[in-house]
Amino acid sequence: MNEKKAQGPDLSVDIAGVRLKNPVTTASGTFSPRESGAYYDIGELGAVITKGVSNEPWEGNPPPRIAETYGGMLNAVGLQNPGVDHLIKNDLPYLRQFDTKIIVNVVGKSIADYCGAVERLSETNADMLEINISCPNIKEGGIGFGTSPGMAAAVTKEIRKVSRLPFIVKLTPNVADIAEIARAVEAEGADAVSLINTLLGMRIDVHTRKPVLYNKMGGLSGPAVKPVAVRMVYQVRRAIALPIIGLGGIMTGEDAAEFIMAGADAVSVGTAALVDPAAPVRIRNELADFMAKYNYRNIKEIRDGFIG
Repeated sequence: MNEKKAQGPDLSVDIAGVRLKNPVTTASGTFSPRESGAYYDIGELGAVITKGVSNEPWEGNPPPRIAETYGGMLNAVGLQNPGVDHLIKNDLPYLRQFDTKIIVNVVGKSIADYCGAVERLSETNADMLEINISCPNIKEGGIGFGTSPGMAAAVTKEIRKVSRLPFIVKLTPNVADIAEIARAVEAEGADAVSLINTLLGMRIDVHTRKPVLYNKMGGLSGPAVKPVAVRMVYQVRRAIALPIIGLGGIMTGEDAAEFIMAGADAVSVGTAALVDPAAPVRIRNELADFMAKYNYRNIKEIRDGFIG
């Protein structure tokens, strides 16, 4: 008599109608298709989120633009990228070889920049877009699109008009009330949100008496930001009904579970992959082990089981 093999927990999740076989994705800026794929099978992830891509190539900031700090790192890379046409020609065909969803991160310096890239990507076989609204709005004196509800709503509204793909809006934590920003993008048609982007930080070399980064300030990521990220996911979950991708210092499967309990539907792994290139798959496996240990049958049960 053949015994039926016991099935493990169901890790699949639904993000705005796109089915991911598990909730672990890469974080934008920390994933490169060919380089990351040398360390693990990209097809084992629920989705990959590409480095930010703009309508035209961006050069980025001069070095030094990365610095270590306690519990994390600072970066001021400046969203350097070869432009949307390069991604469409080179990266999308490569990624389509793998059994995973493709989410393209989009950046821009104006609403027209965002919409131009979104229109081009809407003609491709990408599965979703992630809109980085932490970018500086050059028409508003360099203020980040995501720092005011009005600007966040405006860019979301225009992208909704031109996007034929579901899109996630990536929220900046450098605001007084992130839930207010989340409500603004939900009202204008966002399909999901992701948070948090990096916190603004700075390091000074006391020996040279100069900033460590050429740009003086940069984005802080890594374990040091995790409590802030968990708190913000918790607040946003109680403010909106959209799916949430949580990120910020996830290093283990238990970290991922913590974000899900706070209200996330999926998670992104970023800085951890710069320390351990295979971290996204390891974290996926650790999350599955955590679920088996506590008899969680699916991701929803982790979130619903939170008592706080």
